[in-house]
Amino acid sequence: MSETLFTKIINREIPAEIVYEDDQCLAFKDINPQAPLHVLVIPKKSIAKLAHATPEDQALLGHLLLTANDVARDQGHADDFRLVINNGIEAGQSVFHLHVHILAGRSFSWPPG
Repeated sequence: MSETLFTKIINREIPAEIVYEDDQCLAFKDINPQAPLHVLVIPKKSIAKLAHATPEDQALLGHLLLTANDVARDQGHADDFRLVINNGIEAGQSVFHLHVHILAGRSFSWPPG
């Protein structure tokens, strides 16, 4: 996979407001927030999109979701938040490095956009 904006954030080549990091993932505030809380959780492993994940990535994918839960709680939104993973251009994915959006702090409609 080619280097992406998120790879550059992981490598500290460009700045981001990082709210969490461990050996497997990084979480940072979105630069174009769609809610009062809008954080992205990304794996440090390069996976372009969810459809490219393999059975070997199962533990990492679970770790991303559990991390998203912890980040939402730590940011003051333990009970009400939305997680979004866009897979592909037509689904709204613009950076091809798997990422989980954590959105909170406002009401959301259903179905989403």
